[in-house]
Amino acid sequence: MEQAHVAVIKQHLIDPEICIRCNTCESICPQKAITHDDNNYVVDADLCNLCMACISPCPTGSIDNWRQMPRVRAYTPAEQLTWESLPAELPPEEFAQAGGVAEAEPVAAAATMVATAATAEADAAFNSAQYGAQVPPWSAAHPYTNLYGPKAAEKTITATVTGNVRVTEVGTDYDTHHIVLDFGQVPFPCLEGQSIAIIPPGVDEKGRAHHARQYSIASPRNGERPGYNNVSLTIKRVLEDHQGQPVRGVASNYMCDLKVGDTVQVIGPFGSSFLMPNHPRSHIVMICTGTGSAPMRAMTEWRRRQRASGKFEGGRLMLFFGARTQQELPYFGPLQSLPKDFIDTHFAYSRTPGQPRKYVQDAMREQAADLAKMLTDPNAYFYVCGLKAMEEGVVLALKDIAQQAGLNWDTVGAALKRDGRLHLETY
Repeated sequence: MEQAHVAVIKQHLIDPEICIRCNTCESICPQKAITHDDNNYVVDADLCNLCMACISPCPTGSIDNWRQMPRVRAYTPAEQLTWESLPAELPPEEFAQAGGVAEAEPVAAAATMVATAATAEADAAFNSAQYGAQVPPWSAAHPYTNLYGPKAAEKTITATVTGNVRVTEVGTDYDTHHIVLDFGQVPFPCLEGQSIAIIPPGVDEKGRAHHARQYSIASPRNGERPGYNNVSLTIKRVLEDHQGQPVRGVASNYMCDLKVGDTVQVIGPFGSSFLMPNHPRSHIVMICTGTGSAPMRAMTEWRRRQRASGKFEGGRLMLFFGARTQQELPYFGPLQSLPKDFIDTHFAYSRTPGQPRKYVQDAMREQAADLAKMLTDPNAYFYVCGLKAMEEGVVLALKDIAQQAGLNWDTVGAALKRDGRLHLETY
């Protein structure tokens, strides 16, 4: 029996008013039921089997919304993409007219039967998201989340721009900025791996206030400038969409054009699992592309400061960093100056003229021997951040490396997830 044949369903919906468009739900959904456009994230009722995998990772709670609906009246993805707010529950008379009988049993039965069919279908293809941990490393510091935002007493916090520097080579089309925001005397504690969201001023073409845009924090826990209440962000100016069509990103261009002294409205911080380990024996493998380097920079800088102060011993760092060309890779210069005995860095460029294309997963396979050891070391943690397209290739590379080393990937992959050792943050 398929869900489409059930008279009443419990329809899963996402609240567009408090969603920060972080892509966590879409990246983690095992049924591929969640999609998005430039406006909203939506759930396809024909694919959703109520597995609940997306509920706890959502940083704002926008994902935890439901409507009991007659199947014939279920909201389509196309309808949901137009929403500015969630619709009210259907009135009883309208519910009945559509053939609905408000009972919980049919919904539960449908979920069970659809789950069985969907699980069988999902098993037929490799699903990288299933290996991503939803728990932090055991030694991670305690994160503070949602201090400011739609569900907090204070809706936003005002931050002042104290720095805005371009960190890709001048003259290239890919313009990436390192932006420092100061919160003054208002508390804003955050950790490496967390993120914040910026609310661009003004309204869109339909007269609606702009949605908040999420950015990973690029500075360590004691600030971009140590001892100050500030954070840094790595932001790429968006000038084309995923199809290569010209478009001017609202938030990215707003942020990249900011001057020192300007103020911005911020909500957050967000994130409670993509956090670095703190115990001295921990090793960190960082795999990223483009602005996905932000959390990796934060972790690396925190380790560098600890090392400089003599407070941290041991713990290996490995970085696999991809970009189209060297000129488009953020922080290339500073990375070159880091001691080789501190971090093992591997670059991968996919568009260097006259050179074969190389991606981060290719660089990983070249270091298979070292990564195989990391996979079996309970003190080694893996972090993946960048475009969604990279995620499957990276996790498949880990699977291949494990199998070539004679390891059982089902066992290794399950341990990485269970022990909070493989973290995926793609968008």
